[in-house]
Amino acid sequence: QVPLVESGGGLVQAGGSLRLSCAASGLTFSSYNMGWFRQAPGKEREFVAAITWSSGTPDYADAVKGRFTISRDNGKNTVYLQLNSLKFEDTAVYYCAAKKGLYGRRLLYQSDYWGQGTQVTVSS
Repeated sequence: QVPLVESGGGLVQAGGSLRLSCAASGLTFSSYNMGWFRQAPGKEREFVAAITWSSGTPDYADAVKGRFTISRDNGKNTVYLQLNSLKFEDTAVYYCAAKKGLYGRRLLYQSDYWGQGTQVTVSS
């Protein structure tokens, strides 16, 4: 059983929007801080956004601040990433990650669980 499964990716024109979802199973979702990362071809995986287990203190990379919104629904074991005003440079595979314990974007790079990713392609 895959603990984290992303969905919602696709092809969208620049300026458009997408909503990514990450459904968790087999873990106590409400105990985990959650993050979104992305990896473009030829580049390293980079932090996008994070949210604490209690939906507090969202954190965003500067490149997406004001355009992306992270949220979660512990009743549905799901974390979301709303992507607005998409740009060509947002094209990447987007991954969700789950980590117990201390919160912080650097710590989330060492997450306990990772999803398999969903492709977001923005056409210019």
